[in-house]
Amino acid sequence: MSSEGRIHAVGHTEQNAALASRVAAQFAESAKLKLDASQVLVGPLTRAGILMAEALRQGGKVLACGNGGSAADAQHFAAELVNRFEMERPPLAAVALTTDTSTLTSIANDYAYAQIFSKQVRALGRRGDVLLAISTSGNSANVIEAMSTARELGLRIVALTGNGGGKMAALLRAEDVHICVPHKTTARIQEVHLLALHCMCDGIDFQLFGAKPR
Repeated sequence: MSSEGRIHAVGHTEQNAALASRVAAQFAESAKLKLDASQVLVGPLTRAGILMAEALRQGGKVLACGNGGSAADAQHFAAELVNRFEMERPPLAAVALTTDTSTLTSIANDYAYAQIFSKQVRALGRRGDVLLAISTSGNSANVIEAMSTARELGLRIVALTGNGGGKMAALLRAEDVHICVPHKTTARIQEVHLLALHCMCDGIDFQLFGAKPR
């Protein structure tokens, strides 16, 4: 091997080692945050599960919204309720407000992007329903608009945020639930959001259908 090839191989090996170290650090940081977050989120997640289960028991539904990765989370959560989570049971009423491209684009085009969720909440929401409002920053304008409309119509709100909760935190009342991940990095917040959604799914199933305790 030429000297240039040996230098390239050494450099490549060092880069791989550095990359592996970064991957391991991501796992360690994520695991630590989940354990730390459990100390402050168990209570809110329990309340959120109770709130949603009661709404579903009374014939209501959960409306979920968010942007980007949070849109994917809203869809993920709705799918777990409508189809199934970890047990066989009847479908549950949930709608992700992020999926109808014709509705989303028509509202954004004719009115404003900030109204893409609020107009759907006004059309579909009824007193007794629950709005699951997801934003890692807590400052998503269209999610905030959806919360305001939900408040006007008598929906309860479960806010899933991070980084202190942003502007969304100030909109919540005592009857609502705030699940705020104690971290500033979007990726880490989203990882805990997914776990939080699964905890809520499990809690709903446990209350409504007697899923086996963990």
